[in-house]
Amino acid sequence: MATGLLLSGAIAALLTSALPAQQQPSGGFEDPPPDKIVIKVATVNGSGCPQGTAAVAVSEDNTAFTVTYSDYLAQAGGDSAPTAFRKNCQLNLLVHVPQGFTYAVASADYRGFAALQPGAKGTQRASYYFQGSPNTEYRTHPFSGPLNDNWQATDTTDWAQLVWAPCGVQRNFNINTELRVSTGTSDPEEVSFMTMDSTDGDISTVYHLAWKECPES
Repeated sequence: MATGLLLSGAIAALLTSALPAQQQPSGGFEDPPPDKIVIKVATVNGSGCPQGTAAVAVSEDNTAFTVTYSDYLAQAGGDSAPTAFRKNCQLNLLVHVPQGFTYAVASADYRGFAALQPGAKGTQRASYYFQGSPNTEYRTHPFSGPLNDNWQATDTTDWAQLVWAPCGVQRNFNINTELRVSTGTSDPEEVSFMTMDSTDGDISTVYHLAWKECPES
């Protein structure tokens, strides 16, 4: 994994509102371009992604990228800090794709671990948007105790509704992920928590890319 690709957060690009017609790429779905995509962080903010606690890697075939976390945990109950019930990570990304191609993200797979007491509640949420776009898409996945196991949530978009990065224009990509935990009807002295990591630090968030060829200018 290249050092330049270390991130303090998560990335995604799953949007469902259409770009203006003139920005839509032409043609059908293409094979991934031969050159690698390059992802750089413009800004990162959030209690769930302290500096140096997450990393990203792009797959060799350019069809997916993966983010791993080491300090993304929300908890409630017991002696938990008042602000610990919600953790988030907002990431602003510069995504460079090979000339002549554009991309969209067809799905995002989130994984983590949850220890929720009976009656406790947990939520994983993500929002996605391109820089300059008025549209923000949200996906929310609820969890309920009792739960003491790994969890997984998948955000998907129908092929016909994929939003493609505009051709020939550099637009930053934004993703805000969030974990929330509440004691609900559980014993408030008992701690409940959710993580977007694992006991061995190797839980991943995977984003699956789709490609189209841009029209010739």
